[in-house]
Amino acid sequence: MAITDRVSIGLRSQLLRQLNHWEGAAERLDDFEATASEEAWASLERYVGVTLRGGLKDARDQLKREAVAVRASFNAVHSRSDLERVADQVALLRKRYLQTELLVDFYVAAVRARANPEVGLQLRACDVMAERTVRGALEPLTMKSPPIMTYFTTGVGASILRIGTKLWDGSLSPIAAIRLTYHNRFRTTSLFHECGHQFAGLTGWNEAFAEAVRTRLAGASSEIVETVVSWSSEMAADSFAFAYSGYAAVVALSDVVAGRGAEVFRFLIGDPHPISYLRVQLGVEMCRRFYGMGPWDELASSWQQLYPLRNAPPFSQPIVKAVLPLLPRIVDAALLTAMPCFRGKTLAELVDPQRAAPAALREMERKAGGSAFTSSHWIWNECVRLTALTGLRYATEPEKGPEILKQQEDWMIKLGDMTAKAA
Repeated sequence: MAITDRVSIGLRSQLLRQLNHWEGAAERLDDFEATASEEAWASLERYVGVTLRGGLKDARDQLKREAVAVRASFNAVHSRSDLERVADQVALLRKRYLQTELLVDFYVAAVRARANPEVGLQLRACDVMAERTVRGALEPLTMKSPPIMTYFTTGVGASILRIGTKLWDGSLSPIAAIRLTYHNRFRTTSLFHECGHQFAGLTGWNEAFAEAVRTRLAGASSEIVETVVSWSSEMAADSFAFAYSGYAAVVALSDVVAGRGAEVFRFLIGDPHPISYLRVQLGVEMCRRFYGMGPWDELASSWQQLYPLRNAPPFSQPIVKAVLPLLPRIVDAALLTAMPCFRGKTLAELVDPQRAAPAALREMERKAGGSAFTSSHWIWNECVRLTALTGLRYATEPEKGPEILKQQEDWMIKLGDMTAKAA
């Protein structure tokens, strides 16, 4: 080595120490996986766990290869300029490590959420329902459902990291990861909303729906049309949740987004979520279109009483006034418009909202003869519609609310246990 001056020798020593640190950290990243117990990993469906572990290993292996390349560059140093070049590489290795660590920690933390046995079984039940809803909508299109993992966290709203999403380290998510909230874990219609996002991402529905909205709203002001179009991805997901769980999805959404004063009229430019007031009224319009009169009319009336439009902020008030009469046309675009991405079918033909109609759910309950929430047959075959039934009962029988949610909790645990034994 030709480096002999004191400054370069000091720089080389600094770089060697830093390289040792980040190279070692990359090696020890394997230990992260072990912070989630084998029991927690085992609570995932096997193909989901295998896919996820494979993706995490690929990310760690890529980081290690990069560390090896930096080590080779360091060993080949012959001048101060070489040292400066390696210093940049070490800095990049540090950045890449932190990106990969964030990726690994995200997924492993989601798996650790299953450490508690009962929570693990509840999440297994959510995994089953997620897979059923996405697969059920994709099968008529001869498309394959992706591996899906659910997990619980704190907070207000659910979210999804869709399969194929670009991750912090530049790799693509090997699975779909759906974040559900603890406060809503027995009212899981938000799960179906997030599944709608995954379904839309796989089929290209968001783009097709945006165009359908433009077509259906022809004649309205272009500014209003484009505002509604900016909400299309969230309205699509709400429509998907409605198709699978009917009024339960609407009333659960209402309970989450309800606020005080002008909060429900808040409009944020660039936010893909519709104004909360409009979002709830859109759900009510879906119920009216498919089910006629019902408890959703009372929900709409209560929102109108609690949140008079005159109290809306000056900026959002004209938007709400302009969009309200357009809601029936938006429902048509979402559920009753044939889409090229659906092979000429409508969403309502792929997922029939009538199966979640109150009358259909009550008939299912009658046929079950009191065993709808206890029979392995009903739980296994009708878990999605049982969730819709629970949501309907929770909305219309609030005096029995705690009892109804306990029933949902019990059968979810039973469903999770059934999947665990079948694994």
